[in-house]
Amino acid sequence: MNSRESRVGSIRRGLRGTLLGAAAVAALLTATACQSSGDDGEVAAPSNTSPAAGSTSQSAETPGGTGTGSSSPADGRTGDGGETGGGNGTGHPDCKAADLTTAVELQDPSGETPRHFLLTVANGGKSPCVLNDAPQVRLGAGSGSPTVRTLEAPDSEPLVVAGGAKAYAGLYVFGNDEGGEARYDQADRFTATLVAGEGTELSGTLVFDLPGGLRSVSYDDAARVYGWAGTEGLAMRPITEL
Repeated sequence: MNSRESRVGSIRRGLRGTLLGAAAVAALLTATACQSSGDDGEVAAPSNTSPAAGSTSQSAETPGGTGTGSSSPADGRTGDGGETGGGNGTGHPDCKAADLTTAVELQDPSGETPRHFLLTVANGGKSPCVLNDAPQVRLGAGSGSPTVRTLEAPDSEPLVVAGGAKAYAGLYVFGNDEGGEARYDQADRFTATLVAGEGTELSGTLVFDLPGGLRSVSYDDAARVYGWAGTEGLAMRPITEL
């Protein structure tokens, strides 16, 4: 009996030890799993904050993009300026007759028939303005009289006249030789209108009074005008050849 009880006791102690060992292993595994789960949470946190950082950067770029877009109309300001100036393409307005002063100089020697004249306009403003094509010169009285023909095809490039600067046109008025009892049309002054960038006549009239000593000049169908030009020589050179 004592020997059997001793074996049973040994078996029970062995089983209890095994159960305790298994419980300890289970507890250790549970603790390890909990620790792993905690570590995974700490690692995932930065990935959760990354999209937030990305969205902040994108919203910061959006106002910048909007600002760039809103500045585009300002880049088109030069084109609009050209249209405002009559479509001359320079960004400056067309010259107005009211802003220009005029002068006339006779280019022929004293004693000869007056034929060649230098027309001068000065920009009385402070800002540049544009003269297009040639002036529409009239020798007869009244705005209904015909305009003088242009000597050559007008320069396609408009002439920009700085504030206070001058521009020139050459005018030839008479081609026949006076003599006998022939009577010719007489002009006691010259008038001219300006041309807009799109080719239409602008409002306002330029008046060129004859230089001192001349009460009137004869004119005929040979009259021609050349201009506008930035220098006296460029304006008169083609005219003096007539």
